[in-house]
Formats: sequence, structure tokens, C-alpha cells
Amino acid sequence: MKPKIFIDGEHGTTGLQIRTRMAGRADVELLSIPEAERRNNTMREDLLNAADIAILCLPDDAAKEAVAMVAGNNSVRIIDTSTAHRIDPNWAYGFAEMDGAQAKKIASARHVANPGCYPTGAIGLIRPLRAAGLLPEDYPVTVNAVSGYTGGGKQLIAQMEDAGHADPIDAPHFLYGLPLKHKHVPEMQVHGLLSRAPLFSPSVGKFAQGMIVQVPLYLADLNDNASLGSIHAALADHYAGQDIVEVVDLKDSAALPRVNAVELADTDRMKLFVFGTAGAPHVNLVALLDNLGKGASGAAVQNMDLMLRQ
Repeated sequence: MKPKIFIDGEHGTTGLQIRTRMAGRADVELLSIPEAERRNNTMREDLLNAADIAILCLPDDAAKEAVAMVAGNNSVRIIDTSTAHRIDPNWAYGFAEMDGAQAKKIASARHVANPGCYPTGAIGLIRPLRAAGLLPEDYPVTVNAVSGYTGGGKQLIAQMEDAGHADPIDAPHFLYGLPLKHKHVPEMQVHGLLSRAPLFSPSVGKFAQGMIVQVPLYLADLNDNASLGSIHAALADHYAGQDIVEVVDLKDSAALPRVNAVELADTDRMKLFVFGTAGAPHVNLVALLDNLGKGASGAAVQNMDLMLRQ
């Protein structure tokens, strides 16, 4: 019998992307709710409890409500793409490449919290350096990032694409999260193994999908006489053998005139770079990904596939 998959919130941006990735797959059965019935809680509850894996593409409160609907049904496994459970120790964090044991944790978990798009890039850069002992846990990490506007969901998409919208945005690039209390900061801190909350400055560009996440570092404030080479080596060792996360060779990085935010749009991959000059005091760590690929829907499907192999 094919495993049954229900995407609760399938008509939103993340849900639609997951459905696109699942189109044509003959190894699973997709349960679906008509868009007109998406707020029909009785129908939602029935479908949630009929699923082998439920993927929640919902706001935080609605995700918590969905989890409560299957609380007494131990046969239903959940992937939650909201921020509601990302630092809950009872949920497996759905970044399979985060460390050597994470894929197995995801595969055996009943509850998996899908990472945020920005944290995927930030943690992907920070965690290997913490594991290697190069980055002190109290280092004052700064994360600067730009995302495609689809990361803001249907509301922001309409603002960016519809000139007749009540509140259109025509800026080619804008900062937000100005009070420095972005909802992704806690998971960056917890899963980045940091004792201090990172300073996170997010922004949005006038492109639909893609993302650049930057973590600049002062070498003198790192451990073990850290250098451009040792930082790159730590990342390369951490992701050796991975087919989704690629650490770009230092020579190839040095030859680049620019990093294109949309290079990995419509893919589920992530590239990591270490930029700087040998002997200079700074390095800039950069993650390149699709905010809806490895940063959201692609990661959810990757996690689902790990869970189905269990």
C-alpha cells in the first residue's frame, strides 16, 4: 500500500511548491482538500488522521491546531514548515546535513520541524565551525541576507507583482525586520550552537526565488588561529559526500566576479562559499540557495523521503 501524504495548506506558496515537486510520483498517494474547504476543520481533521505523513504549510497557530488534531493518533507523522516547533527538543530539526546524525534523527522521528530558509543558510555556515571548535559559542554573529519575494507568501507576492494592489511595493530591494526581533533568530541560535542571539538583518529583492545569506567573521576573534583555509577545510570536511550541499573550492570562489542570488532558483541545492584574502583579517561566509527549494518546499520533500525510508 502506498503511503498517504496530506499537505495541510496545499494552496499556499510552500504547499503549491511541494505539490509541484510531488507531481508524477507513483510511490505515494496524495490526499487533497478542495481550496473552498480549506477552512473546514472537520474535513481537515479527517484527512490529517488518514495520512501516514502530514506536511503542515500553515501559520504557527494553525500548525499547532493541526498537531492537536492528531495528538491521539500515533500512526500519523508530521512535518511542520511553520516556526512553531523549530526549537522544541521533542521535534527533530529537518536540516539533514546539519550534522552526521541528523538524517537518521529525521528518518526515525514522528515530528519533524522544517527549517526556515534564512536559518538553513546561516546554520549551514555556522554549525560546522562550531563543531570544529573554530567559532566560539559567544561570538557576536551577524547574519545579513536577501531573499526572493516568494518567501513572504501570497500577500508579499501580490504586493510585488500587482501594481494595482492597495499597498504595492515597487522598490528593487528593501530591508525589513527593523526592530531586530525576527522569528528565525531563535532557531539560528539554538541549532547554530550559539550562546548569544545573532544579529540578523533580512531583506527582499525584486526577484521571485533565490537567496544569499552572509556571515562575516573577524579571524582574530576565532579559535585555533583560524584562517581562510582552515575555515574552508572545516566546511568541506563537514559536507564531504553530500549531494545537496556543495562547498565551493577556494580557487573557484576567488575567481568569481559576483554571486548571483537567483543561480539556484528552482533547485533544491545549496552552495557555500568562503570569501576573503589569505593573510587578511576577515572572511565572509556565503550561502546560496532557493528560498522555496532547500529553504522550504524542497527541504520538506527531502525530509518526507527520509521518513518514508524508515
